[in-house]
Parts: sequence; structure tokens; C-alpha cells
Amino acid sequence: MSRFAKRICQFCLIAASIFAFNSATTAEAGGYRQTYSSWNYHPTRTYYYTTYRYRPVVSVPTYHHHYCIHYPSRPRYVYYYNPVRRVYWGRYDLQEAGYSMLKPADQKGDLEAIPESAFPKPSEMPPIPESTDGVAMAKPELKDLPKVNAAVDTP
Repeated sequence: MSRFAKRICQFCLIAASIFAFNSATTAEAGGYRQTYSSWNYHPTRTYYYTTYRYRPVVSVPTYHHHYCIHYPSRPRYVYYYNPVRRVYWGRYDLQEAGYSMLKPADQKGDLEAIPESAFPKPSEMPPIPESTDGVAMAKPELKDLPKVNAAVDTP
């Protein structure tokens, strides 16, 4: 192997090592593994929503997403909705600052079909959906959530 070819191989190995190290470090340091969009209003359904984007595996560059829905008629809660399975699977309690995850049997596509008793007492945020490393979900961003008067907005 020529001296020039050896230098090219060394350069490629060093560049690949630096790229691999930086990618892992950025992802592990937060690297936007999970994020919330800004709040939007859905006028025909009369609720506010934000998109929760997450990566179940740090090394995978694509995001999955769920919706967080805040109904003015239920001002205490932000409900998590899985658009793939089309079910509500839990809620964040704004007063308790905790999360209640529904049992799989209680997860429904219609919020009215879920009895209040199905929601357990709020506790810590659950792991990022579909992840195996135990990293907890980030709490929803609330600074842009409009303050609502439930009496006025209730249909």
C-alpha cells in the first residue's frame, strides 16, 4: 500500500471516529430526543393541541409523535393521544404536576368512554413510548397554553 493510500485510510478512520463520537454525545446529551411543538387551537373541535415528538431509540434519526390535547371544558388536564392506535393513553394533571397512565384495557378512542375512575393517581412521567432505556418523557410545555375559563368554553 502506498504512503498516500495509508494517509487516506488514516484520515477516513479518524473522521469516522469523530463523527460517531459526536453523534452519540449529542444524542445522549439531549439532542432533541423529545420535544413539544407550540400550542394550536382546533376551532371545529374546540380544543388546544401540541405535538409530542420523540425518538424511542437514541440512534434512530426519525421521530414518532403523539398529540397532547387540552379541552377547555376539562381545564385541569392535558390528555395524550396515540394517532397510530387512535386511543387516549393517559393524561397530565396540571394541578398535581403528575402523569396518570391508563391500563391498556381502559385506553379508548373516545374520551367520554373512559371513566374518571380509570385514571390512577398522578405520579412521575412514564418512559418515552416504545423506548427500552427508561428515560422519562418530558413534561408538556405549558407556557404557551392559553388560560381558559371553563364556564365560558364548555359546550
